[in-house]
Parts: sequence; structure tokens; C-alpha cells
Amino acid sequence: MSVAGTSTAPEGRDARGTPAPGHHGTGPGIDPDQLPDGLVVADEHGRVVRFNAAAARITAVPAADALGQPLEKALPLEDLEGRRWWQLTDPYGGLSIRVRQPERNLLLPGGREVLVSARYVRDEPLGPVRRVVVSLRDTEARRRTERSHAELIATVAHELRSPLTSVKGFTATLLAKWERFTDDQKRLMLETVDADADRVTRLIAELLDISRIDSGRLEVRRQPVDIGAAVSRHIQAYVAAGQRADRFLLRIEQPLPALWADPDKVDQVLSNLLENAVRHGEGTVTIDVTPSASPREGEETGTSVTVSDEGPGIPEESMNRVFTRFWRGSKRGGTGLGLYIVKGIVEAHGGIITVGRAPGGGAEFRFTLPVGAPAYLT
Repeated sequence: MSVAGTSTAPEGRDARGTPAPGHHGTGPGIDPDQLPDGLVVADEHGRVVRFNAAAARITAVPAADALGQPLEKALPLEDLEGRRWWQLTDPYGGLSIRVRQPERNLLLPGGREVLVSARYVRDEPLGPVRRVVVSLRDTEARRRTERSHAELIATVAHELRSPLTSVKGFTATLLAKWERFTDDQKRLMLETVDADADRVTRLIAELLDISRIDSGRLEVRRQPVDIGAAVSRHIQAYVAAGQRADRFLLRIEQPLPALWADPDKVDQVLSNLLENAVRHGEGTVTIDVTPSASPREGEETGTSVTVSDEGPGIPEESMNRVFTRFWRGSKRGGTGLGLYIVKGIVEAHGGIITVGRAPGGGAEFRFTLPVGAPAYLT
């Protein structure tokens, strides 16, 4: 990028194109406009000599208007208390031992918040400042993350309050009036406390799973898994709980490849998908277990599980949000975190999960896991 009134040599290089002392440029052949963050460079007189495309986008100031302007005019930053930032920090004056300004939140005109850090470039230690290099970063991505965390905290706090209120109420009542209740009344209250305690435990487990998924620390302990038997166990549990046996149709295509996966986490995935089909779907819940191409490169086979129902299904406009946090297919309870966790577990195994419309019109979830033998067996 050439700037009127400056040397024709690239910024930070002498007439021969070699780096100037104390300059740490963006490297040979790197166009500042290719940088993802805003870059603003002011010379020894405090006038802007670099203003890349990202800086123009973030500040809404065209590069042509900023070049040649004093730094404090081209980039009129204020801190969160309304103080003029360049007057406050005085980059060309002040202590000569300063080499940088750490990243902090500052405000552009109009109140837009940006993350700003600066580097003071000197030809020699304690010498005068030859350049001020400023990095600008939009805060929108950080704001989205912060909003997501705040929503998670608010949702979990709301979900915890109800069972904890119940537990506290029943235990306080039993302690104060134990002798007044019959054995059947005591049993009913203790069963309610037990169920609410289980609900709190599940919420805490969901929080831990989300934390591990978001940080990439979800551990997968692979063992041989009979996926057909695992599905059968879940169906039997629903039948024992009162569901009709003929509501479930299990179809297993043999032979299935030997599957190595984390049995507890596979159970968690199956439990969530079947619960969604039973609670939110209608008609027959069909589970197909089939061999398929592995989603992981270098492996020829994998195992797919498809869970479908005959209910109203998922609206087309919601398909791309099903696996995000807090998505709920209906208003009938739940935190909206289950499918987000399911996706994280499947992907931690190297698998994929998709959602679509079943042949009968309901929702259809399909996940595929690679055979995934542990490293010590390969």
C-alpha cells in the first residue's frame, strides 16, 4: 500500500527493501488488507500511514480519509469513562520504557465498543517512538459468547430453582411434622424429593458435559459396544415404564461391524433421541441400526442409527437450529441442551449426526459412528 507524501519503499523497510531497525512488519508479500484484525500505524509525527481494510470496516472510516491524519483524529477513541484515550496515554511522550498498551475495551464515536491494543516501536531502547502500531478487534463475537454464557446460567438457574424449592419444602415439612403424616404420605413426599434430586443431578451433569464439549475436553473411553442390545435395553425400559411395546419398531441389519465407542455416552445419545421421539413425536418410533460408510477418512465401515417417528416433525426453518443451545421442539419442559450435547458426543467419537423428515412425516435423527478401535489395538 503506497501513501502520498511517504517514501516509496514499503513501510518499515529502507530503500533496498530490508527491514528498518526495530520494525516487525507483517512479513514479505503480506498485504495488510488481508489481516483479519484492524491495523492502524502512525509514524514518528503521529500521522496515520497505514489503515487497512479491517480497520476501515470496524471504524466505518474510509482509509483515504484516515491516511495522513493525526492518530487521535483518525481514531478518536475514548475509554468507558468518556476520557480521550490518546490524550490519556500520550504514546509519544510519557515514560520511555513503555513498549505497548495491553488490550482493553474502548469506544468509537457513537458508542461502538472495540478491543484495542498498541505497540510502541523504537529504533533503540529508551529512544523516541518511531511508530505506534494499533490493533483493532470487533467485540461482536465476544458479545455473542458472553450472551450465550449468560443465557446458559439463567436457564440452568431457572431449571434448578423448581426442584430445589420442592426438595426444601418437603424436607422442612417432614422434619417439622413427621408424626402427623401416615407412612404412605411420607413415602410420596420422599419419592418426590428423590425424583427432584435426580433432576438436579441431571442438570449438573448437562452443565459438566457442555463445559467439556466447549473446551474440547470431552473424554471418550472406547470399549466394544453392542449397539443393537443398547437400543433394546432402552426400549424395554420404556415398556416397563408403561409405553406400549408395539409403539417401538427395532430393525437391525446384520452383519454390523464391531463398534468401539464409549458405552455410557452412546447410552446418553440413545436416551435423548428416544426420549424426544416418545415425548414430542407420535405414532410408531422406528429405530434402524445399519452398517454404513464411516464418516472418518481412512475407515471403510461405520454404524448408523436412525430414530424416526410419525409426529408433526420439525419445521423446515428450524432444521438448522436443532443442535444449538436452548433449542426446544415444543414448550413441554426441558432445558434445550440435550441435542447440543448429543452432537458434541457424536462428534467427539469422530461421527456425524443429521436431522431431517422421516418417511412418515415425523422427525428423523441419524447418527453415524466410525468403528473406532482404540489406538493400542491398531
